[in-house]
Amino acid sequence: MASESTLRFGAQTDEVTSLLRIVNLVRTGVASTRPEIGRVTGLGRGVVTQRVEQAIQMGYLEDGEFGPSSGGRAPRTLRFRSDRARLVVCALGALHINVGIATLDGEIIEQSHRAWEIARGPAETLDVVQEIVDDLLARTGDAPVWGVAVGVPGPVDFASGRPVAPPIMPGWNGFDIRRRFEQHYEAPTWVDNDVNLLALSERAHRAAEDADLIYCKIGSGIGAGLLSQGRIHRGANGAAGDIGHVRVRDSEAACRCGKVGCLEAVAGGWALVRDAAAAIADGAGGALSALADAGALTPEAIARAAEDGDALAISLVQRSARVVGESVATLVNMFNPGVIVIGGAIASAGEVYLAEVRQRVYELSLPLATRDLSIVQSTDDVREPLRGGAELVREQLFDTTFPRWFADGKPTIAAIRGTE
Repeated sequence: MASESTLRFGAQTDEVTSLLRIVNLVRTGVASTRPEIGRVTGLGRGVVTQRVEQAIQMGYLEDGEFGPSSGGRAPRTLRFRSDRARLVVCALGALHINVGIATLDGEIIEQSHRAWEIARGPAETLDVVQEIVDDLLARTGDAPVWGVAVGVPGPVDFASGRPVAPPIMPGWNGFDIRRRFEQHYEAPTWVDNDVNLLALSERAHRAAEDADLIYCKIGSGIGAGLLSQGRIHRGANGAAGDIGHVRVRDSEAACRCGKVGCLEAVAGGWALVRDAAAAIADGAGGALSALADAGALTPEAIARAAEDGDALAISLVQRSARVVGESVATLVNMFNPGVIVIGGAIASAGEVYLAEVRQRVYELSLPLATRDLSIVQSTDDVREPLRGGAELVREQLFDTTFPRWFADGKPTIAAIRGTE
């Protein structure tokens, strides 16, 4: 087995490069046998054999079943050891905690969901999150944690892993979430806006031609994740896609962020609950009135009532969709996506919501920008943010930083941050 110094320094640079490439070819499924590796890389049979043995000894690859024969002896397949370590994903919402454990290929193998108000602050919230994570990890064996993703419902400085003035997260401004997890799990951690995780999840099960995508979440709040050429566009400081606080024309509605006229204050789930309660107080009847009497008036309940034909719910949902459609149309003209995915509690009203969004987007956007545009509803699956978080960690580990820690056989915080 090559020593760490041999792999890192001196005349063996080409060896490291070819070894790293072979691991990635197997990991991504481009090549699965030694002959295929030889054809793709142009390396001789002896060199391929040597590199593969090194990768096996380092713990990255393992032999699998025999593949189909092309006339001679059937070649043995190779597998990336995706079960060698675990990825931790924590998706925090305004009113819930969603935690999952994934293998290195992004498969969610354990998960847990709990109702929780993020306004209870970082100390109490993260204590509960780590408690859940530790319980899930105990069920998945003793594999080490190689990376952690944390999604939060607010703006995040991605470089530092700190929320920046999040409107619905009192006490979280500037809190070092990344350090809290890195100290506890001794694994590199990435913190991002929750909608970016949803956009990454969409990327994972879409074709390459859908690489320019907007994920718009209409839940209690409103936000957007932007995929440009398959990569998350975060902007200079991580604020890209925060459409929930753009100004709506002629609106003076007070927002939770302290300003007035924000999109979220007009069209977000909490705003619809507010307006439904006001309408009921003025004498409106129907399904929402009964829900209000039972203390069960929520964004999800309004969406369900709209699907079931309740007049007040339909009017609230359609008004939200029209205003959201106007804001999304601006993004379409500027960003020119191929796909817009609408998700979140309010958008779960389905075509009642989507039809209004589509109408406003097509009315207000340039013909060229909408020529090949699809506007679709997201998959209503609580695992989507977990899959997206796993995609984030895999991207950072294997696409962004793999050469920094490859020779060590596992990622370290120092190698990821470039401080060793």
